[in-house]
Amino acid sequence: MSRYFYYFVLINMVANIIASVPSILLRHYNEGSVSAMVLATITGTLIITVYAKFFIQFPGMTLPDLLKKTTAKWFYVPLILIMTVVWFIAGMITLITFTFLLIRYLTPEMPIILISLSIILSVILGCLIKTDRVLYTVEIIMLITFPLIIYIFFKASTDANINWNFIKEATLFINQMPNLESFTSSFYLFLGVGNLFIFNRFFNIKQKFGWKQIISIFFITILTLFTTYFIPIGFHGTSEIESLVYPWLQTSDSLRMKYSLIERVLFVFLLFYLCIAFLSILIHWHVAVEYLKYLFTFEKIKVKDVNIGILIPPAIFTVISTYFVQALNESQLFRFSSIFYMILAGFFPCMILVFFYIKRRMKYAENTK
Repeated sequence: MSRYFYYFVLINMVANIIASVPSILLRHYNEGSVSAMVLATITGTLIITVYAKFFIQFPGMTLPDLLKKTTAKWFYVPLILIMTVVWFIAGMITLITFTFLLIRYLTPEMPIILISLSIILSVILGCLIKTDRVLYTVEIIMLITFPLIIYIFFKASTDANINWNFIKEATLFINQMPNLESFTSSFYLFLGVGNLFIFNRFFNIKQKFGWKQIISIFFITILTLFTTYFIPIGFHGTSEIESLVYPWLQTSDSLRMKYSLIERVLFVFLLFYLCIAFLSILIHWHVAVEYLKYLFTFEKIKVKDVNIGILIPPAIFTVISTYFVQALNESQLFRFSSIFYMILAGFFPCMILVFFYIKRRMKYAENTK
C-alpha cells in the first residue's frame, strides 16, 4: 500500500494521543479500558483491512464518484452531507482541543478567539489547495516531526522515573468487561482510513494490501495504544490518574533533556504536536470541502468575475468553530467527543454495507456492457 495510506492512519492515531482519548481511557482504567483496547485493536484492524481492500478495487475513484454511479440522488446526497458534517466535527474537535492546550500551557494571556483563528487561517489555506499538494504537505511535516515524537515516546518508556509495577497493576484489569466509552474512543484511532473516501483519487495505480500490511497496522496500533494508556500510568500511578485532564502532557513534563537547548520536554512536545494537529485538521477539513464540491457548484458563484464561492465552506467552518471554541469548556468538549466517538463506532461499520452494495452494482454494470 502507498506510504500516504499509512500517513492517514498514523496521523489520526498520533493526533489523539494527547486529546480526549487517553483521558477517557484512564477515567475507566478499572472498568474495562484494557479489554476495550484489545477489542478495539481487533475490530479496528478489521475495519482498516475491509476499507483498504474495497478501495483497491477502484483505483483513482472517490466514494462520492462511486455513489453517483451506483445509487440514487435521494440516497447519496444525504449521505455525503452526513460525511461532510462528520469530517468537519472531527477537525473541529482537534482544533478546540489544541486551542485549550495552547491557552493552558503556552499562551495563557492570549484571547481564545485569536488563538483559534490563527490555527484556522493556516488550515483554511490548505483546504483550498489540490488533493495531491495536501499529500505532499502531509509528507513533509511528517518527515520533520515524526522522528522526534518517536524519540520522546522511547525516552518516556525508558525513563528512570517510570514505575513498571504501576503498569503491571493496570494490566490486571484485563478481566473486566470492555467499557463502551473506552472501546469507541480506542476504535476512533483507526478511523484515519476513512480519508480514502476522497484521497483514493490520488491512488491511480492498483495497490496491494496483504498480510504484511495487516500485521504492520496491527503492531503499530498496539504500540500506539500502549503508549497512550500505560505510559502515563507508569509515571503517575492509578490512584489519581483519572483526574488528569491531559495525561500525556503531565507525563511529558516529567521528562527532561539534560543536554538540549530546551530542557523541559513539554514545550518541545507541544510544538511538534501542534504540527500533527495542523495536519489532522487540514486533512479532515480538506475532505469535508471536497464532499461539498460534489453537491454544490461553488465555482459558479462569482462577483465581478472573481470566484468567491470556493470561500463559502471555509467561512462556514470558521464561524461554527469559533462559536464552539467559546461555548465549550474542557469537560463539555470531552463529553461531546465521547458521544461523537460512539456515533462513529456505528457509522463506519455500517458503511461496509454501502461498500457491498456499490461493489455489486459496479460488477453488474460491467457484466451488462
